[in-house]
Amino acid sequence: MIFTCQPGFVDLLAGELTAHGYAPVEQGAGWVRTDGKPAAGELPNLCFPQMALLDPVEITGDSVNALAARITEQFLTTAKTERFEGEWPFLFEEAAELDGLGRRVKGVEKMVQENLKKRMSRVSKLALADKPRGVARLRGLYVFFVDFKRAYVAREAVFGGQRRMADDEQAPSRSYLKIEEAYIVLGREPAFEETVADLGAAPGGWSYSASKRGAKIIAVDNGPLKGGAFDNYKIEHRMEDAFAFRPAAGQVFDWMFCDLVEEPHHVVDNLIAPWLEGKWCRRFVVILKFGRVDPLALLRQVRAPESVFSRCATNVRVRHLYHDREEFTIVGEVRP
Repeated sequence: MIFTCQPGFVDLLAGELTAHGYAPVEQGAGWVRTDGKPAAGELPNLCFPQMALLDPVEITGDSVNALAARITEQFLTTAKTERFEGEWPFLFEEAAELDGLGRRVKGVEKMVQENLKKRMSRVSKLALADKPRGVARLRGLYVFFVDFKRAYVAREAVFGGQRRMADDEQAPSRSYLKIEEAYIVLGREPAFEETVADLGAAPGGWSYSASKRGAKIIAVDNGPLKGGAFDNYKIEHRMEDAFAFRPAAGQVFDWMFCDLVEEPHHVVDNLIAPWLEGKWCRRFVVILKFGRVDPLALLRQVRAPESVFSRCATNVRVRHLYHDREEFTIVGEVRP
């Protein structure tokens, strides 16, 4: 299998895969190739992979023409008996470390498109050159180049939900992009008039994101709100310590947001645990910073059966987002 991730985090990806029974045999900037399949057969709910190519076939060639011809033939051979009734993924990507590789991949992609137009005109018109929105396992054509003369071709891929998000000039900070991406991973976003507790809100990127959807937000932080969050009528700013904030008696928030620059175990034990154990919210988006701890050990602790996430929540997904740095994003729903 081929797994892709953010460049710079490939060793953590390889470590996570090894912990789940995969055997890494090759890796580069932003990708790991593994040998064989895990004993369970199904892909586990992983953190670092953004895309996993299932049963990839190695294709080699010295030129754009040769690579495009072999990729086309591989697709045509495996698609002989398939019916294409709607849009299907047509995705070409490349390893991040080689200058000029992107231009070569674009050339091969264009030629494969032309080949398919000649050989399967109706099917080629349904090809969609974009990742799906959300967590998905889809059949299509996936091509990943590891260098100028070698690519891996797969017909099926699993996506973790990570993707690049569009910025907003009114967003107070870059963290706005993380919450927008987290909605996609969870498969849900705040709705009109839903309530949000944004703990550690300043400068207000997450509160601003929720306000755009018509939610009602209590933004808890001693720091100031800025940009589109400042003086926003949907946002009530409480100048309080996020760890000390508690809902009113009987109050249950629809959402709890938490993105604090604090030691992750301290955040989990002293903030997240009371909220989830007390059922003070219905859904949550939490970021844990791992820059000063062992990331894989922290990941094991978050996923452990005795963790507050396992005990008190369902539909929990832990992801290293496209817009994350040295941090995990955890989304889920509190058990009713």
